[in-house]
Amino acid sequence: MIRHEIDKERIYSYLEEINDPEVPVLSIIDLGIVRDVIMHEDDELEVVITPTYTGCPAMDMIAATIKIELATLGFKKIKITQALSPAWTTEWMSEEGKRKLKEYGIAPPNPKQQVCLPDRQVCEQKLFAAAETVQCPHCNSYHTHRISEFGSTACKALYQCDDCKEPFDYFKCH
Repeated sequence: MIRHEIDKERIYSYLEEINDPEVPVLSIIDLGIVRDVIMHEDDELEVVITPTYTGCPAMDMIAATIKIELATLGFKKIKITQALSPAWTTEWMSEEGKRKLKEYGIAPPNPKQQVCLPDRQVCEQKLFAAAETVQCPHCNSYHTHRISEFGSTACKALYQCDDCKEPFDYFKCH
């Protein structure tokens, strides 16, 4: 493939087709882990990715999938670079990705930590550490409680809704 025929936007559209192996409803673009795409002078295509957590076991599979996808498109030299700084944050997730999470049954990350007042009727955004209130992706109730700090993966916590009684994963804000 000739270098000048490919632009970043087109590469990003190819990467949009690669799903996260731990949350298959999200593309790696939705997840916000693709930091940059660089075409070097020697026709090497470099994709810079940042893990959601340092040591995330899915990153090796994601890197391999990116290489396979780009190789099938004709790229010969492909380099995957993992950048740990700045650390990934849930703010890098797309709004579309957050919507997809909720539809899939995973509570998306809150924009700021949500804390309910003792009467549990009114929720306020707080910037201090307290029990985080998470909206149930099934019935939209804020009457939920955390069962475990870790859910099906390290980036999620396990919650249960006090109204509909359904358990659900919450994609932790960080």
